[in-house]
Amino acid sequence: MAHTLFPTTLGTCGLAWNENGLTGFQLPEATVEETERKLMTLARCRADGTPRPRWIRRLVERVQQHLEGQLQDFSAMPLDWSRVSDFQQAVYGQVRAIKSGEKKTYGNIAQLVGLGSGSARAVGIALATNPWPLIVPCHRVVSACGKMTGYSAFGGIRTKTRLLVLEGAELLSE
Repeated sequence: MAHTLFPTTLGTCGLAWNENGLTGFQLPEATVEETERKLMTLARCRADGTPRPRWIRRLVERVQQHLEGQLQDFSAMPLDWSRVSDFQQAVYGQVRAIKSGEKKTYGNIAQLVGLGSGSARAVGIALATNPWPLIVPCHRVVSACGKMTGYSAFGGIRTKTRLLVLEGAELLSE
């Protein structure tokens, strides 16, 4: 399983892939070394010198463009679903359908996967373990009252808010 690191306006991001699709995506951490360590742990990959295939080179360009404000739709990106549960796959499928500039609540997603809105916490747990943040745009999921709640990427809610602002989402201020 191969991986690559690449520069963006937010910092160094990382991608990991195999023959089935993308196995991991890593937003920037405090250091490049930490970004690579987290990606390798998340995607269970190691450095192997594999050259970037064309689809990965194109994805790198698209991620860079997105983070520069040239918004991209990643919903058709091939993902290796073998590492997530059926429930996570259902949640991620609904989240992939949220367009740039839009938001849904954890309760909305719970209802879309056939659960009651009271299952919002289960959706939150699934999103906290999302192996493809940005590609599966979990930052577009907010609390029932529209507030920013936990975000597992480095920088937490600040990173989540930064991505939403970049995408033109309407945010509530207190």
